Amino acid sequence: MQIDIRNLSFAYGHKTIINGLSHTINPGDYLVIQGKNGSGKSTLIKCLLGINSVKNGMIFLDDDDINTFNKWTKFGYVSQNFDSFNYEFPLTVQELLKFSSITKASEHNYLMLLDQMGILDIVNDNVNSLSGGQLQRVFIVKAMLNDPEVLILDEPTASIDKQNSEFFYKTVDELNKQGKTIILITHTDSIENLNYTHILNMGLDLTTTITTKPIEGDEES
Repeated sequence: MQIDIRNLSFAYGHKTIINGLSHTINPGDYLVIQGKNGSGKSTLIKCLLGINSVKNGMIFLDDDDINTFNKWTKFGYVSQNFDSFNYEFPLTVQELLKFSSITKASEHNYLMLLDQMGILDIVNDNVNSLSGGQLQRVFIVKAMLNDPEVLILDEPTASIDKQNSEFFYKTVDELNKQGKTIILITHTDSIENLNYTHILNMGLDLTTTITTKPIEGDEES
């Protein structure tokens, strides 16, 4: 999927959060979005997912204006609030995944994804008993059930330890190599080991800069 952002602006009431942002995300890109809290990172994602309403002509998804776009299974989304996830009744990982897929992914599909994430052994565990790293990977599997073209991850390592973070980023790299477009939000500067293609820096002063990762041996563009 190609995502064209054309002079996007968005405000909450009289407070402008995004001002005149333009960028094209091509199929297979790995975009890292950086910025301090309040700079508009999550607001931008909500615009791309159709949660925040934007004016016609500001966002196009595969040449369709976002206001007429209806193929939302092409997106997989993992929010930054997975660590507060809680069910008051017993629910296993398998049950959560079984009833989460819009297209009713087969048991083989979600077992394969759990194995890819290194958590096949917790398929019958209660979701409320999982560690932050395990729950994070379960929600990535949940986001992947409909085989999305674009995977959006909002502060995915905010609540997990360094070891789980490193495993997570290796997994994301593999998904990107398989052709998934990745959009990753982070407020940290620790991205030197990520195989991203572009960085979008969002400032509290509404400025935005886009940097292309240089090919090894080339100067940064």
